Amino acid sequence: MIKNLLGDYETVEYENKRFVMLYDNVETETYPTHWHNAVEIIMPLQNSFVVYIGETKYVLNEREIIIIPPGELHTLPSQEGRRIIFQCDNSVLADASALEAVSPVLAAPIYINPEIDKNLYIRAKKSMLDIYSEYYSGSEISDVKIYMYLIGMLVAVREYQLQQYRISFPCEKNKLLEYNEKFSMVLKYIDKNYMYDISLDKLADIAGYSKYHFSRIFKQYNSMSYLQYINTRRTRAAEMLLLDPSISITEVAMRSGFSSLTTFNRIFKEIKHCTPSDFKKFYSSNEAAVINDSSASDESIIIS
Repeated sequence: MIKNLLGDYETVEYENKRFVMLYDNVETETYPTHWHNAVEIIMPLQNSFVVYIGETKYVLNEREIIIIPPGELHTLPSQEGRRIIFQCDNSVLADASALEAVSPVLAAPIYINPEIDKNLYIRAKKSMLDIYSEYYSGSEISDVKIYMYLIGMLVAVREYQLQQYRISFPCEKNKLLEYNEKFSMVLKYIDKNYMYDISLDKLADIAGYSKYHFSRIFKQYNSMSYLQYINTRRTRAAEMLLLDPSISITEVAMRSGFSSLTTFNRIFKEIKHCTPSDFKKFYSSNEAAVINDSSASDESIIIS
């Protein structure tokens, strides 16, 4: 259940200095519309499970998976059954520049079932079951191994996305390798320079393409426009700065690379569904919400 909810914002409080939370959930109450900074993954074990993300309804059958990115408004209606609800600290992923290549996976919700892609489904389901088993293992390095399984799942999803990209935009293998190399350089440049003005001319020059060609290929390759990618990276940086009570919102905007406070407020609200001021207030409040892990954390439960 959600214990503390301020507005529609939930703060996920990780217990015992962990960076992950997992619930073997059998509750039938409604989880009202809310959002948080955690990555959330849901997999029903018994009965189907309905999840609303924004205005989209997802009906998950048993062992199907939905990945909910940070900042997405979602609702879980009252329904009988059993499901795994996994949450993890997104900052662990966001702060690792080596994982920039899989960041497009968390740009939008991902629904995984056998009909979409059987191999992806098998890999993702195995990752979830491995995460479940490791969570209750009691190992001192269980969180590390859980993130390894999670990253493996994100890599599998990204590989699937790139495969679909190759199908919808066929090109020679050498050309695809060229795109991988070029966009890797572009993403690294954005990661290191998001706090400064980044022009389309500069990014196209790094990739060695015309502005039109770069814009078109970038969106196909990363499932978002170059400007959306930059704004997402800046917003992620702003989230971290907003946690510091000594930094004003105006300073956060400037240090995150936004050209004005107005632009910062608009883009932040588009991505996070709240204003920077609300985010700062919500996150500093001790009354923020958390889904409570019941006595399951003390038990070892076997999933057949």
